[in-house]
Formats: sequence, structure tokens, C-alpha cells
Amino acid sequence: MVIDLRKCTGCHSCSVACKAEFDVPLREWRAKVKEKEKGKYPKAKRLFLPTLCNHCDDPPCIKVCPVDATYKRNDGIVTIEEEKCIGCELCVPACPYKARFLDQRNKKAEKCSFCQHLIDEGVVPSCVNTCPGNARILGDLNDPKSLVSKLIARNKKIVKVLKPKSGTKPQVFYISPEKLNIFKI
Repeated sequence: MVIDLRKCTGCHSCSVACKAEFDVPLREWRAKVKEKEKGKYPKAKRLFLPTLCNHCDDPPCIKVCPVDATYKRNDGIVTIEEEKCIGCELCVPACPYKARFLDQRNKKAEKCSFCQHLIDEGVVPSCVNTCPGNARILGDLNDPKSLVSKLIARNKKIVKVLKPKSGTKPQVFYISPEKLNIFKI
């Protein structure tokens, strides 16, 4: 996924769409938008950072799961097999992006799944479909003709990932002229 922060207006439609799609409980989020003010009047501006599971190439959440409930699909989506999850919560602190939580209703780990049920039907995730600024783009990074590959190539100097030193090799890329480390993640 590529998120073009130059197009994000901080409307939170991505977060709302996700909550509605998955009936996410109050005070929990599969996807959220962080906000930060930068500068001082008259040059103050508001920055937005949509956050979600980074569907890492080397996900620490998989390594700590004692029952193999978390796994990586062939298409790169890191997912949770709910039937296997025992609610031990070891995966929650293992995620450096704070993208997991334990659903208190069923005692199962939850996180963004890129709406795999929609992708499997050929439909884009709810957050992508709902974004009025078209700031979120999902595609195949291995296909040089895909829009995400072209966006990354065209914006090479301002493409960033969250926590690059974590060693997780995140697969959510941000296009941003701003530094992302100003957000507390």
C-alpha cells in the first residue's frame, strides 16, 4: 500500500470505514489517523499520518504466536486465523507499529487485514474505497506497471516507511516531504 500524505486531509473516513466494515469495538482501531501541528502562526500547518498494520516482509507478530494463528499469505497480507487465536496477546506488544489489539468481546487478536475478504473478491479495501482524496493506493509492488510501483518510482526521494530501523521491512509506504518521526508511533 502507498499512502500519499500530500493528499490526506485528515478526514478520518478511512478509520470510520474500517470500524464499520469490521464492527471494531469502541476505543480500538484497526486503522487510525494521527495528527500533529507543525510550526507557528502564521506558518502553522496540520499534518496527518494514517496508521495501520504494515504487513511486514519480516513480521515479528508471526514469530511470537505460539499457535501459528498469525501468518503471511502468498500475496503478502499478514493475517490472523481467528479460529486458531488463543488470545495470549503476545503479538500485541511484538508489533512495533502498535497496530494490534485484543478484542475484549471474543478475546482474539485483531488488526488491519487489508480487507482480505474484499481483495479475495477483487474489490479494494474499505479504507482505499472511501478515501475522498485518493491518498491510499493498494497494489502489487512486484509489478512495475502497477500504480503503487509507479508512484514509488516517481517519488523515490520522498517515499518513506515507518520505523525503518526495526528490521521488519514494512510494506506500507508513505509519500511525504515531511519527516514521519515527528509522530509518536
